[in-house]
Amino acid sequence: MYRERAHSVTDERGDGPAVVFAHGTLMDRTMFAPQLEALSDDYRCLAYDLRARTDRYADEYDLWTLADDCAAVLDAHDIDSCVLAGMSMGGFMALRFADRYPERVDGLVLVDSQATAHSEADQQQYGEMIEQTRAAGQVPTDLADVVKQLLFGQTTIAERPDLVEAWVDRWLTYPGEAVYQETSSWLHRPDFTDEAGDIEVPTLAVHGEEDVSIEMAEAEATVDAMPNARLEPIPEAGHSSNLENPEAANAAIREFLEEVY
Repeated sequence: MYRERAHSVTDERGDGPAVVFAHGTLMDRTMFAPQLEALSDDYRCLAYDLRARTDRYADEYDLWTLADDCAAVLDAHDIDSCVLAGMSMGGFMALRFADRYPERVDGLVLVDSQATAHSEADQQQYGEMIEQTRAAGQVPTDLADVVKQLLFGQTTIAERPDLVEAWVDRWLTYPGEAVYQETSSWLHRPDFTDEAGDIEVPTLAVHGEEDVSIEMAEAEATVDAMPNARLEPIPEAGHSSNLENPEAANAAIREFLEEVY
């Protein structure tokens, strides 16, 4: 897939050590535009679309499939190893990528993500939402209004409504099956904390202080379990902290990259 279509599912800027960005559910590679802009002076930055944003959206897959996809992206771009940055679902995948392909990971950046599993209540809530979306064939407008409260913090919703509504408009174009399979890939995943504890590469967790989708305590538990990890709270940001407060996120990521490379 990615060997044939890499030109259409990736954005790449800069030269130097590689930093690869994997987006979260309902998002796409463009959510990392602030990072590519800020970091490509010193690093080779590549953001790519996971399969829900490609023509493979209707296939059934899981996080391990996405980890193998990530390896294919690296192969297609002749990247032997990288710092892998994943937001939410992208972070779930990144942990599994580091477990399966440890020699290809120089470091991890977990953006509003977690090694722990989602609660049964969350699984039920999200399961009902994606069943509704699948049945409708697209994201219903009223559901999109709920989802924006999950993917963005209240500061962003109040102060940057154009950013939020641009993403809402994009969600309304997605096939319902794409959203169903995307969320199903991670919704019932088992806890990965023990496995994360064996990942020894440097790890930075950046996490929005207003994130209601994954609470700060989950990021803290993930960082506590990993031998070489630290947490950087991002103020005035929710679940999409790298996009909502890029200045703070970029500063933390740049400092981390300087330590890794």
